Amino acid sequence: MGCFECCIKCLGGVPYASLVATILCFSGVALFCGCGHVALTGTVAILEQHFSSNPSDHVFLTEVIQLMQYVIYGIASFFFLYGIILLAEGFYTTSAVKELHSEFKTTACGRCISGMFVFLTYILGVAWLGVFGFSAIPVFMFYNMWSSCEVIKALPTNLTTTADQICVDIRQFGIIPWNALPGKACGQALEQICNSNEFYMSYHLFIVACAGAGATVIALLIYMMATTYNYAVLKFKSREDCCTKF
Repeated sequence: MGCFECCIKCLGGVPYASLVATILCFSGVALFCGCGHVALTGTVAILEQHFSSNPSDHVFLTEVIQLMQYVIYGIASFFFLYGIILLAEGFYTTSAVKELHSEFKTTACGRCISGMFVFLTYILGVAWLGVFGFSAIPVFMFYNMWSSCEVIKALPTNLTTTADQICVDIRQFGIIPWNALPGKACGQALEQICNSNEFYMSYHLFIVACAGAGATVIALLIYMMATTYNYAVLKFKSREDCCTKF
């Protein structure tokens, strides 16, 4: 066998679906974790400077955000390891299909591990759908603030509505109590918030984090299909009459 034929045979054993899913998963998790961590820090700064002058009013929210930042570290580490394991499992099963290395025999333990990956990937896919929906909440909140600022900038002078009558009250979102002061920003104060670096960075980073969560959901959907196919292949290869009933 020549070098070209050997390369073609090796390339035939590459699990391209798992490879694409791994790249997409790593990229999505990196965007979600990195951008989400920085955006949460900027959110705390905006809250302390403009919406809650009393630290006791937002101490619980600050603790929750700090906990979420630590959770982000765990998510990044877990998916880095899980993506590598699924990619290795994809190479293992692709070799079973192609029979690249002489005769391939499956074991009950191997099929059990493959089935476990199917179950775990489905659970993670459903969980990340929730993460994707949750990551859209801060995008919605920041978009409301940005839209209000755009209304203030485009407000004609001949209308009876003044800029001070256009407000954003974040107490309605439940992130700080109703007795928190000032709790809302109106007119020029709101426009000043939208023009600040903290708002600009946090808003766009939350958008990127949401996109990263969406990319991770897509990657997990690909993993679902790949792991389900891999498990079916191992079950098929374990049958002695697989060649006659394919």
